[in-house]
Amino acid sequence: MPSARRVRLLFFGVLALVVMTLMYTSRLRQSQERDTRTLGDFYYKTVNGLNKAHGDQAVMGTKAGQTTQDKDRDGDVDEDDEQLAREMAQRLKDAEQKAKDLANAKSPNRPDAPEKIVGIGSSADGQGKKDEGGNSVEAQETDEEHAVEVTLNDILKKSPVIIFSKSYCPYSKRAKGLLLEKYNIDPAPYVVELDEHPLGPQIQTRLGEMTGRRTVPNIMVNGKSIGGSDDIAELDRNHDLVEKIKTLGGKRVEMKERFIESGSNL
Repeated sequence: MPSARRVRLLFFGVLALVVMTLMYTSRLRQSQERDTRTLGDFYYKTVNGLNKAHGDQAVMGTKAGQTTQDKDRDGDVDEDDEQLAREMAQRLKDAEQKAKDLANAKSPNRPDAPEKIVGIGSSADGQGKKDEGGNSVEAQETDEEHAVEVTLNDILKKSPVIIFSKSYCPYSKRAKGLLLEKYNIDPAPYVVELDEHPLGPQIQTRLGEMTGRRTVPNIMVNGKSIGGSDDIAELDRNHDLVEKIKTLGGKRVEMKERFIESGSNL
């Protein structure tokens, strides 16, 4: 049996070992950062992560089959996203309409519609009118304007060469004499006396808006204005009139100068 002295030494040794162990573990805990996270924090962190992962997915709208996306990436679908979706749809619609317009472009030798007529030379002045903001000015079409458009379309189909004239105008008489008497044009030019036409004033106004020439005569070849009396007289002096009309008229127009044989009786 161990003596009392040995028992006491053993007891104090075990006690010292326990105290040292407790002190060591206490210091070890103090050196580590305390994890303050709770189960609630873990739940909210998980929910936020799921929302962020699916933020760009489509959300069903109020109408069946309609989807709206988070366009502005603010985490939810609101009125801003609806507005952005509408603007994108409008841009797609405009692009589709532009493609259709390009596909429906007319052939080079076909007379253009009145709204597509382009003036040449002095007739080009005044075209492409725009407002102060740089936007093209387009007036709402009335019944009378529609009638003028239809009538003008019909006139332009009569012949490749159209002479818009007035019966009492000396300049118109000069132009008609040059085109109808000096030259032989096939098909023959179609003459419209605006002072005798029921829609004459309206047609003249419309021609002025389209070609920039508000006076008569106004000579059109395949829907394009080549000017008035002074313009074609200058082309004739320079021997360019035949080439000008045949170039614009294409294969549809034949033109040559009339030769009048004359002699004296001996």
